[in-house]
Amino acid sequence: MNWLELIAVLLGILSVWYARKEKILVFPFGIANVSIYIYICFVARLYANAGINIVYLISNIFGWYMWSGKGSDQKLEISRNTLKQNIISWISVVLIYIIVFFILRYVNRSDIEYLQSYLPLIDAFNTAFFLVATILMAVKKVENWLFWIVGDIISIPIFASQGLYFTSIQYTVFLILAILGWKEWKAKLKSKSVSNE
Repeated sequence: MNWLELIAVLLGILSVWYARKEKILVFPFGIANVSIYIYICFVARLYANAGINIVYLISNIFGWYMWSGKGSDQKLEISRNTLKQNIISWISVVLIYIIVFFILRYVNRSDIEYLQSYLPLIDAFNTAFFLVATILMAVKKVENWLFWIVGDIISIPIFASQGLYFTSIQYTVFLILAILGWKEWKAKLKSKSVSNE
């Protein structure tokens, strides 16, 4: 599986690179990446991460649609969350975490080793952050990068602990790209607001 993981890593890095640059190529590379990771995460028993990759697949298709401008008269621009959207985003993280955690425990109730491990806790945690991040990315909210950053920080040791070392390295690169993406999208938003004055 190492060669498959390596291919997924390269596709994922390209996807985040294009997201950082606000290029629509983020989505085809993202679709290929998450399709491979659905399989990898099931094999590694990271069930919530497998599930979140299915959601990523759907959100990549949605994001591709939104970024392409279809169904809208104007191009989707980078923007910030309102206070209400920020509150909804953070409440969503908590609710998703609780729901995913209990689903994982229920689905794996006969697997004592899994239930006694830390996997359900951390699998649900980064899944909650990544789900909110992917939705915010699809609608070009600057805050998406903050959710990616937190999820990346958690994911690095998770994947390493499961022997997915290439994936752990991928999330280290993702973390760096997310920090750069956060800075670049804020700068684009600032320059846009200055040019509108």
